[in-house]
Amino acid sequence: MSSVSTATPAYRSPPGPLHTILLAGTVPLFLGTLLSDIAYHNTYQIQWSNFASWLLAGGLLFSGLALLFALVALLRAPRKSGQPLMYFVLLLATWVLGLGNAFQHAKDAWAVMPAGLVLSIIVTIMILVTAWIALKPRVGGVQ
Repeated sequence: MSSVSTATPAYRSPPGPLHTILLAGTVPLFLGTLLSDIAYHNTYQIQWSNFASWLLAGGLLFSGLALLFALVALLRAPRKSGQPLMYFVLLLATWVLGLGNAFQHAKDAWAVMPAGLVLSIIVTIMILVTAWIALKPRVGGVQ
């Protein structure tokens, strides 16, 4: 009897359902923050700044919980490098910049611009890249 091994694709297991919901929930919240900042920049209606602050708080809550899931996934990963590490570091950097953006939005409404808008643009781009990396199916190699 010969020992024949077959090559099977090494699928990376996707995040669990709750982790996916939390991560995917951050995208519209941070995008809403950006759109509210753009509306505030164009109209100077203070309520847009308030909307941005609340959306940002929700985005930080969701991304903070997703960050905890990412940390557990990183600790449980057989290899502590590559995609799990990159995902965790990007999500951590996004959360830290989002927190800085929340501190910026905590100022008086007139003092939020232009730094709040710039931070919202950066955080939105970073969460889009992070979600893309985390949720993109990976195929490759021989196990």
